Amino acid sequence: MNGFTLHIAAVLFPASLLLGQIQLQSAFPSLSFTRPVDIQAPPDSSNRLAVVSQPGIIYIFPNSSSVQSAKVFLDIRDSVQNTGNEEGLLGLAFHPNFKNNRYLFVNHTGKNPRRDVITRYTVSASNPDSVVKSSRVSILEITDPYENHNAGQLAFGPDGFLYIGTGDGGSGGDPQNRSQNPDSLLGKMLRIDIDNADPGRNYAIPSTNPYFGMTSPRPEIWATGLRNPWRYSFDPVTGWLWAGDVGQGAWEEIDIVEKGKNYGWRIMEGNHCYDPSTGCNSTGLTPPVWEYDHSSTGGFSITGGYVYRGENIPELQGKYVYADYVSGRIWFLTYDGVNPTVNNLFPSLPLSIATFGIDEKKELYLGAFDGKIYKFVKTSSTRIADNFSPPAGFMLSQNFPNPFNPSTMIEFTAGTYGHTSLRVFNVLGQEVATLFNDVAEAGRVYELKFDASSLPSGLYFSKLDAGKQQSIRKMMLLR
Repeated sequence: MNGFTLHIAAVLFPASLLLGQIQLQSAFPSLSFTRPVDIQAPPDSSNRLAVVSQPGIIYIFPNSSSVQSAKVFLDIRDSVQNTGNEEGLLGLAFHPNFKNNRYLFVNHTGKNPRRDVITRYTVSASNPDSVVKSSRVSILEITDPYENHNAGQLAFGPDGFLYIGTGDGGSGGDPQNRSQNPDSLLGKMLRIDIDNADPGRNYAIPSTNPYFGMTSPRPEIWATGLRNPWRYSFDPVTGWLWAGDVGQGAWEEIDIVEKGKNYGWRIMEGNHCYDPSTGCNSTGLTPPVWEYDHSSTGGFSITGGYVYRGENIPELQGKYVYADYVSGRIWFLTYDGVNPTVNNLFPSLPLSIATFGIDEKKELYLGAFDGKIYKFVKTSSTRIADNFSPPAGFMLSQNFPNPFNPSTMIEFTAGTYGHTSLRVFNVLGQEVATLFNDVAEAGRVYELKFDASSLPSGLYFSKLDAGKQQSIRKMMLLR
């Protein structure tokens, strides 16, 4: 995204971090992308990957660790509203018959007025690495009142229909109760047929949709009661649609999204009453299959992933792999609806994990806002990376409390005597505070207060520099 975030990865992230015999490593060391938010593989046996960059560019490249550069597949920055942190080009789906019709579908935030825009494009017949920009066909547009909670992913189901996850329209607490409004397409999972067209539409309503033939609820709706389904995917074995739904102020949840079901927002946040805060009526609502709270052991913004169905890592077979954007944690969830649910934690990483993806062999990747794409691989080693050993005595502690409002305490220890700085940056890499900029004594513990009274809510980073040593921690300001 910028020099600051790239530097985080270069300094703090070792070549791999292990959990037993599984490791996460950079998949394409020579490539870097601005805010990668989606990873997709064209279903044409070409062994390529496409990465969606939030400002409005899709890149494509051979799926090889030795690849040196990526080509611009589609550039629609001129059409994309990208001023808000959650706005931009957010999703990509290749048509199941892409090999023959060369169709792909994208989801982005549109300008003037702000709206969710789903469009179809066609890849050049003479150049498989280039989309014909003039081939654009508008499929669906949904007015979006606020800049946040845009969701934005697209996915084709095993039934061949296009599924569109929408956020509740933004602000906080769904002020107009759009997720429960049957006449609004916001806060829903939609399902449309893009191979046919009803009168007045560039798509058709599948006859198996729960509200087919109706005007209220809207016939495009497959399921309701979602807040901000940030990344969802189909398990090719069970057919289940797994979604990570970002919570409001206390709980993150994972849903298996099914026909006609209501997942509760804004009545419920996870398994808990939200509006009203107690005594809510949960009749007819479908609870999540898993939830975690906003705490030092959980996180603050779920990134939905995939059920692993690759062949390289048997230990992950059948597990749902997901992450938290703020805490950097990754989990492996075992759930079949019958046996007790098991949730295993992978070592926390200094990454803002924004998306997951699979290649044509169903091997798993993730994209982070340090600009890199990572992949899970199996190893026979049980060592941490050879060249990674934290300097003795050098330490930046996690701030406490975290989340905080409006102030928090940060401790650090310099490993050697010399000039040391402790600074705070926002998510854009802009410095917002300098807490220490002086000579530090080796081994001495420094405790400093960070007052964020003048700053907006959001994700911040504390960054400790002492000579060639650096460390970074994430902090969450919640008002």
